[in-house]
Amino acid sequence: MSTEDQRAPRSLAAALRARDDASLAALLRARPDLITPVPTDLTQLATRAGTRASVVRALERLDRFALQTAEALAVAGDPATYPELLGLMAGDTRDPVVADALPGALAALREQALVWGDESCLRLVRTARELLAPSAQHPSPTGLGPSVREATAGMSPGRIQELVATAGLPSTHDSVSAVGALTALFTHRKKMTALLASAPADSVDILKRLMWGPPYGQVTADPAARLRWLLDRGLLLPTAPGTVVLPREVALHLRGGRAHRTAEPVPPAVEAAATHPPQVVDSTAAGQAYTSLATVEELLKDWHEGGPAVLRAGGLSVRDLKRTAVALDVSEPMAAFWVELAYAAGLLASDGEADERYAATPEYDDWLERPPADRWAQLAQAWLAATRTSGVVGGRDLKERALSALGPGLDRSAAPEVRHRVLTLLAGLPEGTAPDQEAVLARLRWERPLRGAQGQQSPQGQGHQSAQGPQGSQGDDDLRSRLARWTLMEAELLGVTGRGALSAHGRALLGARSATRRAAAVTADARTGPTGPGDKLPAPHRATAAGSPAASLTAPLSPPEQAVATAAAARVLAPLLPEPLDHVLLQADLTAVAPGPLRRPLADVLSVLADVESKGGATVYRFTPGSVRRALDAGRSASDLHAFLTEHSRTPVPQPLAYLIDDVARRHGHLRVGAASAYVRCDDDALLNEILADKRAAPLRLRRLAPTVLATQADPAALLDGLRAMGFAPAAESAEGDVLISRAHAHRTPPRTAPEPVPDGPPVPDTTLLTAAIRAIRAGDLAATTPRKPTEDAAPLAPGQLPRTSSAETLATVQAAVLTGEALWIGYVNAEGTASQRVIAPVRVEGGFVTAYDHTADEVRTYPLHRITGVAELADD
Repeated sequence: MSTEDQRAPRSLAAALRARDDASLAALLRARPDLITPVPTDLTQLATRAGTRASVVRALERLDRFALQTAEALAVAGDPATYPELLGLMAGDTRDPVVADALPGALAALREQALVWGDESCLRLVRTARELLAPSAQHPSPTGLGPSVREATAGMSPGRIQELVATAGLPSTHDSVSAVGALTALFTHRKKMTALLASAPADSVDILKRLMWGPPYGQVTADPAARLRWLLDRGLLLPTAPGTVVLPREVALHLRGGRAHRTAEPVPPAVEAAATHPPQVVDSTAAGQAYTSLATVEELLKDWHEGGPAVLRAGGLSVRDLKRTAVALDVSEPMAAFWVELAYAAGLLASDGEADERYAATPEYDDWLERPPADRWAQLAQAWLAATRTSGVVGGRDLKERALSALGPGLDRSAAPEVRHRVLTLLAGLPEGTAPDQEAVLARLRWERPLRGAQGQQSPQGQGHQSAQGPQGSQGDDDLRSRLARWTLMEAELLGVTGRGALSAHGRALLGARSATRRAAAVTADARTGPTGPGDKLPAPHRATAAGSPAASLTAPLSPPEQAVATAAAARVLAPLLPEPLDHVLLQADLTAVAPGPLRRPLADVLSVLADVESKGGATVYRFTPGSVRRALDAGRSASDLHAFLTEHSRTPVPQPLAYLIDDVARRHGHLRVGAASAYVRCDDDALLNEILADKRAAPLRLRRLAPTVLATQADPAALLDGLRAMGFAPAAESAEGDVLISRAHAHRTPPRTAPEPVPDGPPVPDTTLLTAAIRAIRAGDLAATTPRKPTEDAAPLAPGQLPRTSSAETLATVQAAVLTGEALWIGYVNAEGTASQRVIAPVRVEGGFVTAYDHTADEVRTYPLHRITGVAELADD
């Protein structure tokens, strides 16, 4: 055996054992499910890395070219050589772009422990091969069928010899050598070319129709001559009655050695759709950011006294969502977005009462007191991290139940990653550049071709691939594409982007500046890094992965980093927001024009005194008898209203508006309503006679108690509403006869926390956890692999099995080790019942405890003897 063969790892565990700590940390960071819980040793880590769920998850996170490389390895020999893989990816012509990028893709597969071995012995993890290799039930994404050996597995020896003879090969003594001879013929370029040159043209056409997949076809019991020619020479092999398959070796010859119709080593470029001056983008985005604040305020002001009821199954009813959309003057999908955004930011929740309703939270009152830029930053940060997705509102879940706003079933764990990735792609464009939406979607599909809940397929779920386009391309209706479309739309609504381009405060929110610096560092490393097939991260792949300047930022920021980025975004946005005004322009047609955003006290009073007629750059308010009466009901007097308008108007108070206020005030409170159940009293008995004579008063069932008093069984609130509907202006009074001021009651929920995002799998471990986990894995592996002295009466232990000795034998062995200073291998079960293997050097034994230097933990520890399952002496070397 050569020295190189001795160094080659014989298993994935051996390959992992040869890695350094930095490489193991990269693996655990890329596949965090492997560290939950922390494996006891590298053998267990390798076993976990080969489980189906973990491999599927890892495959879903490969880009298209890395996935194509894995698919090619699945149809190559096991093991495969690097030249064989290169031929499958680059073809006979050895496409230079593919050849340059292949080492990087292979390194990415190695880093994620999907491939192990050197370039002379490349092995795809068995589970990945099972998922990606072709079979009758699940053809390969490459469109290739089974090999000659696999397709002839159930064929009779006589039939195999007939195929060999018809193909012009000498007969053999057994089927194995006959299949080998047939395989050698189909993989020999010159001989195969000569064989196909002698074939009828119609027969070659059949092969060309099948060569890109699906490789299966139907034949009759009496096939035509062109089919018979192919069947007799094994160029088509039967797999079932009436079904034939094109062997993999024949298809590869027809394809020129390529496993894929089109290899895609380079990600699609994000094309620009339009370019605007950066100042225009920032001002547009800032204006939309202020509008988003006004929309959220208007929403919660509409729900000020208690919002819609909570459905029994949770969420808003369709009718309440429609009413909210009308109140906000937006479409229903837009209304669902604003409602969900307020909920994600912790400004809105259910009150939890028996008659459960939605209402603003106490956090909303604190939010209103903050500067506009800080309020926007809170909304933007909540949106960026939220997994609840308003875009699915109105759809159906897996049980065909309708999905409602604020209801269950709206979480899509991939949403934060997609939002962050879309914004990162925008950050990679020059400032002021709006991307082409389809180019963004194409880039996302290249980066994660297997991700998505709809329109996507798991590795085992790939259907028959046709020759209509590049293998692995997916439809536009997959989840990631829809999330990307919603991200672009929502970012514009929220003011993260302006005119489709990422704004300055959007870049700050994303942390794009630090991302650019990191990308520059990655690109610099790529230019100077290694390029050989065995390198961990060769230059071509690293440069490709970096793509645009900000493309290296592929994952959301950590909470501390995001907090810093959010504060920076608020600082960038603050100077761009319009300054609130303290005045309006009163007009003679009973309207007031606010030429910009108003300061809060002015806006709050004006919203009670007048109704909003139109919104936009300037807001138009209209004064009506009802709105003026609303202000009087809130405790304002006519003189207060005149003084307020005079103070805050840049134009004189129009005479019609002054008359309107005085007229409503003169009639306000002339009628008094109290509890009888309810009564009406008025010094003017003629007015009471008018009410009794009015047919509209019939539902109130009023009766006269005195010349100036009417009574009814209706409650006071219903009586007030009924009289106001008849055109009167009654005022409520207390039991003492004082006028009750009808102020809006601000209904608030108990303190609530914002909904927690649903994680997309285990969280990525931080550096501290990685360091501790790798140390524990190394320690466990050291204990598991340390050579031990063989014993005559004990059977050899299986890997991971703890040693077993009696208490007396354990004590005697430990005491002897104290005297000799030798190290021991022990099995230990801690107080939580977790078993582990350790290598210790005993120092002292007393009181039922052994104090020893633990080589696996690299420190002195004390162990109870009753928790040691057994001991064994280590080998002398």
